[in-house]
Amino acid sequence: MLNVTLLGTGSPLPDPHRAGPATLVSAGDEHYLVDAGRGVLMRMASAMVGAGNLAAVLLTHLHSDHITDLNDVITSRWVMTFEPTPLTIVGPVGTQEIVDHIVASLGPDIGYRIDHHEDLQSYGFTPVNVIEVSDGEVDLGGRVKITCAPTDHRPVHPTVGFRFDHEGASVVTAGDTVPCEGLDRLCVGAGALVHTVIRKDLIENVPLQRMKDTLDYHSSPEEAAQTAARGGVGTLVMTHYVPAFPSGGGDDWKALAAGHFDGAIELGDDLHRVEVAPSS
Repeated sequence: MLNVTLLGTGSPLPDPHRAGPATLVSAGDEHYLVDAGRGVLMRMASAMVGAGNLAAVLLTHLHSDHITDLNDVITSRWVMTFEPTPLTIVGPVGTQEIVDHIVASLGPDIGYRIDHHEDLQSYGFTPVNVIEVSDGEVDLGGRVKITCAPTDHRPVHPTVGFRFDHEGASVVTAGDTVPCEGLDRLCVGAGALVHTVIRKDLIENVPLQRMKDTLDYHSSPEEAAQTAARGGVGTLVMTHYVPAFPSGGGDDWKALAAGHFDGAIELGDDLHRVEVAPSS
C-alpha cells in the first residue's frame, strides 16, 4: 500500500486556503516529500509528519513555487532532530547549486544556533546530501523503489517526474509538464498518477499575457487524463489548481478529465489523501 497526501494544492498565486505545491508519498513510516512549496511543514504537521521523518525530498523542478520552503525543511531537519540526521534531496541537474545557495543564505542563522545550543556545537551543521538525476532508478536504500524520467516544462529545464513502487503498489508524481514520452514511460501500469493541472479554457480568456504564457508548459485536466489513459493508470489525482476552485468544489474539473479517462479521478483541498492499493 502507498498513501498519497496532497500537502499543498496551490500554485504561485498566494491563496489563504491552499499551500504551495507539495505531495507526500508514504509507505508505512517511510515518507517521501515531492516538492516543497510555501507552507509545506505546516501541512506536514497536520499530517503528523515532521522534517525528521522524511526519507528524502524529491524535486520535480526548480521553479520558485515548488521550492519556496525548502530552506524551512533543511533548517527544521537539522534543528528539530537531536543527532546528526543528514537530509537527502533528489532533483534535476542544478539542484546542488540551489541547495548550496540556500545553505549559504542560512549561514548567519546556523551560526546563531550553534553558538546558543551546546549539543549543536558538538557536531555543527548537518550536511545536506544532494543527488542530481535525469533518467533511471534512484537508489535511496529504502523499501520503496524510485524511478525518474525527464518531463517537459520548457523553458524550465531539466525537469523530472518520479515513480514510487512498493509491494505491488505504484504512484507517479508528474510535477509541471506537458504530455511527453518520459512521463508516459513512468505511467505504464501505475496505480496512480499525481499530476499538476491548469484550466486552459479559462486562462486563455484572461486579458493578461503573463497568465496566457502559462498555457504552453502546463497540462490541462484533459491532457493529464489522456496521459493517465495512455499508461493504463488506475487513478488520476489532480493538484496545483489554476485558477483554484472553492473548497469542496472541482466537479467541473473532474468532468473535463472524465471525458478522456475512465478510471478513478481524485482532487480536493490540502491534506486530501488517496490510498493506492497493490495492482491486482
